[in-house]
Amino acid sequence: MVKIVKSTIMEAPVEAVWEVLRDFNGHDQWHPAVADSHIERGQPSDKVGCVRRFHLADGSELREQLLTMSDIDMAFSYCLLDTPIPLLNYVAHVRLIPVTDGDMTFWHWESRFDTPPGRESELQKQVGEEIYEGGFHAVRAFMGLAPASQGGA
Repeated sequence: MVKIVKSTIMEAPVEAVWEVLRDFNGHDQWHPAVADSHIERGQPSDKVGCVRRFHLADGSELREQLLTMSDIDMAFSYCLLDTPIPLLNYVAHVRLIPVTDGDMTFWHWESRFDTPPGRESELQKQVGEEIYEGGFHAVRAFMGLAPASQGGA
């Protein structure tokens, strides 16, 4: 099983970052890998159990299900239902924590998944760098924040 843990500090109040990430269907507005997205069956994007169907920039279609959502903890988790990428049993968790020294946000994003034998490193790098770190950079740009300082994601 592959485990990925990525985190960053966002130079914005936790409530502002949560407003962006809380919308389970909003990732097409900020993530460059996502071309379009919609929630199936017209359900609200914050309803536990809702499924988002989206396309990547290369045309691939994925489906993910919202497993948990907590405004109190500023956290949610989701799983992959359908994907052309062999990320098997994929479950991810996102959590925001206030950094009171400077009114910033600590963003923690992790996942666990299985892969076909021999593809662990390739898929770990793809998810960790292209999706998670790419997401950190994209949310900063979307919110008009400065890029991370040297050594940060």
